[in-house]
Amino acid sequence: MTKEEIIKFMNENLTCYLATAENNQPRVRAMMAYRADEKGIIFSTGNTKDLYRQIKNNPLVEVCFFNAQSNTQVRVKGKAVIKEDIELKKEIVNNRPFLKPVVEKMGYDILIVFGVVDCVANVWTFETNLSPKEYINLS
Repeated sequence: MTKEEIIKFMNENLTCYLATAENNQPRVRAMMAYRADEKGIIFSTGNTKDLYRQIKNNPLVEVCFFNAQSNTQVRVKGKAVIKEDIELKKEIVNNRPFLKPVVEKMGYDILIVFGVVDCVANVWTFETNLSPKEYINLS
């Protein structure tokens, strides 16, 4: 896959798995990315969540996007960076109505937006299972 095909794949498969570390222990959870482009992958979480504390303490993360129909997996490693962008927060809340009640009650400060930047991806399929890994810079 090319860089452009990987970015398209991520945007078509926004439900993914995000791995962090806490006290030298891996932590993984299903997430819904907001979008992906050459600048990185955008996510949101709450400021009371373990995820927020984990990326503040260790910003190195890995994200795995998967499509069951094609049995394609894209793993992306990068660095989580907090985005202090109120307009982006408003855009995310507007496009994800389930966040509106929380923001209305708690304010926009409850919402943490972060980007995974300096992304390097590798693609896995059954056909390439035994091939050497190829890493593709997405920046």
